[in-house]
Amino acid sequence: MTGYTRPDTIRPYRNHALALLLGCLGALGCAPSHAADTPNDPWERLNRATYAFNSAFDRMLGRPVAKAYVAVLPEAGRHAISNFVANLAYPTAIVNDALQGKIAIAGSDTARFVVNSSIGLAGFFDPATHFGLASHHQDFGQTLGTWGVPAGPYLMLPILGPSDLRDAPAELVDRYLTVDHYFDKSTERYGVTALRVVDRRAELLSTDATIDTAFDSYALIRASYLARRNYLVHDGQVPDVTYDDPPPDDNTDTKTDTPK
Repeated sequence: MTGYTRPDTIRPYRNHALALLLGCLGALGCAPSHAADTPNDPWERLNRATYAFNSAFDRMLGRPVAKAYVAVLPEAGRHAISNFVANLAYPTAIVNDALQGKIAIAGSDTARFVVNSSIGLAGFFDPATHFGLASHHQDFGQTLGTWGVPAGPYLMLPILGPSDLRDAPAELVDRYLTVDHYFDKSTERYGVTALRVVDRRAELLSTDATIDTAFDSYALIRASYLARRNYLVHDGQVPDVTYDDPPPDDNTDTKTDTPK
């Protein structure tokens, strides 16, 4: 990398999510996934078949395209495209901020979207971060989670990858909140979608080696996805569960017998 230093604050919600995914993959990739001993995966046989199809499709098309994209386009150009497609989808964060009652954050995110769409030249650049307007990740699946809707059974969707019964239909709602959904020409909409998919796949190239050498790559991805979604629904405030001390026994008689 020459002549370009990416600010650590650009698109932090994506960086945090990717860091969490990498952490899960690193922790789980070298052994059977104990984190998924009791997953909510009643359709595992079908999900595994879908995963096998997705893996073959990725090896045949997704991974080679992502590698070519990284090889041909300089890092600065890839970051500009990442910022552009993220900005087009940013109304999703604004609306879901409001739906979750985060009014102040919704206002800040609205200002961020306006600044990057104008001064940032349609979002290719990110002046909002330098103005102190942090980015946030919110989607309708997270909103449903904060409303108390359970995730439901795990799903492996064809081409689209891991999801669950709550998040899969929520993706359709989020789609209507993106700017590119309302582009007049279908070629423009499909072009942005293709850019978004390739950009996302390129970001995940660093996870390929861990997945390829995993004891059970399906269980690894399932555990990583569920952990990441739990993290996002709770805004990173996932309570730690420890088993060092047994829970207090309410029925324990704390009185001591006095000697007679």
